[in-house]
Amino acid sequence: MRAAAISTPRLDKMPGMFFSANPKELKGTGHSLLDNTTQKKRPKTFGMDLKAYLRSMIPHLESGMKSSKSKDILSADEVIQWSQSLEKLLANQTGQVVFGNFLKSEFSEENIEFWLACEDYKKTESDLLHCKAEKIYKAFVHSDAAKQINIDFHTRESTAKKIKEPTPTCFDEVQKIIYTLMEKDSYPRFLKSEIYLNLLNDLQANSLK
Repeated sequence: MRAAAISTPRLDKMPGMFFSANPKELKGTGHSLLDNTTQKKRPKTFGMDLKAYLRSMIPHLESGMKSSKSKDILSADEVIQWSQSLEKLLANQTGQVVFGNFLKSEFSEENIEFWLACEDYKKTESDLLHCKAEKIYKAFVHSDAAKQINIDFHTRESTAKKIKEPTPTCFDEVQKIIYTLMEKDSYPRFLKSEIYLNLLNDLQANSLK
């Protein structure tokens, strides 16, 4: 079966993503994500942008195919696996990007951005834990956060206490809540969405050529 070649985007280069590929870059950095003035604005052409994005996911076959052993190959089988569980979807970098675009269309991209930030936080060097924990808290958890996630008051207060003496697991409780929210709410809709079904259909069609 032939698969469509795709260049997997680097998450640290994606606009709106919270984390850096190099934790030390966090020192002295002022990401726009942390600005409370950030607004969730969507251009009128957002629907067209999604279609253009989907088309860009499937390069023209005439331009050449990479080896089937390449890590940059996205196959229909792989995309089908995304439907088996949210865990499998988020374990795939391209899956993260496609799901993130879907969440943007629903104005809830803060959920995957927070989840990814937590995954990155767990890998943080001990001397940078306090700095990064504060930034994640201010960006997503604080009651005045620009990209505030949907959690209860108790969890918000509990997280605020944990980051005073941060550990690699201090966001685990709230991260699990957001994961469950995506799993039960957004993920089922994603599997029925045009962004997922069109991508799968295009890959299946290309595999038959």
